[in-house]
Amino acid sequence: MKRVLGIVGSPRKNGNTHVLVSKILEGAKKAGLSTECVFLRNLSIKECDGCHVCWQGKECSKKDDMNLIYPKLIESDVIVFGTPVYWYAPTALMKGFIDRFVYFNCPENREKIRGKSAVIAIPFEETNPETTASTEHFFEKCFQYLELKFAGKIIAPGVTKIGDILKHQKYLDEAFEIGKQLAW
Repeated sequence: MKRVLGIVGSPRKNGNTHVLVSKILEGAKKAGLSTECVFLRNLSIKECDGCHVCWQGKECSKKDDMNLIYPKLIESDVIVFGTPVYWYAPTALMKGFIDRFVYFNCPENREKIRGKSAVIAIPFEETNPETTASTEHFFEKCFQYLELKFAGKIIAPGVTKIGDILKHQKYLDEAFEIGKQLAW
């Protein structure tokens, strides 16, 4: 069975990012896929310090929760990255998480991530679509480097307060459909 791993990079539980990622996972589950959601705010993930131990095919030298997430990433077929826009970029939670993907730089570990599908979910306060450009570009470059397949995105402008996304059925439906399409 295909596995979908949702990553919530927002510090807000039940916030707009959480709702969007949950809707994607709900659609995937409806299509018969296995789903799991991880909240970065609940984890202790230290910054990468460039020691390059992982580049030698060894386990990351950091003894933190990221070592619990690597197997989940490896076992998944699809990874959903959800983050609001903070200062025209992903949250610090998401950026720190992505920084630890350096683990997949060496040939032995690259095989563990290559070819997986990736989806992004980005709610944001402003209404100007250019607001997400640098965040989208960040993910696109990361996916390209990691050799992930870009499988879709949901961009939801004009949502600020917790639950604002619930006033926009269009975005909820779009997220659900993205999830369902992951089965194809």
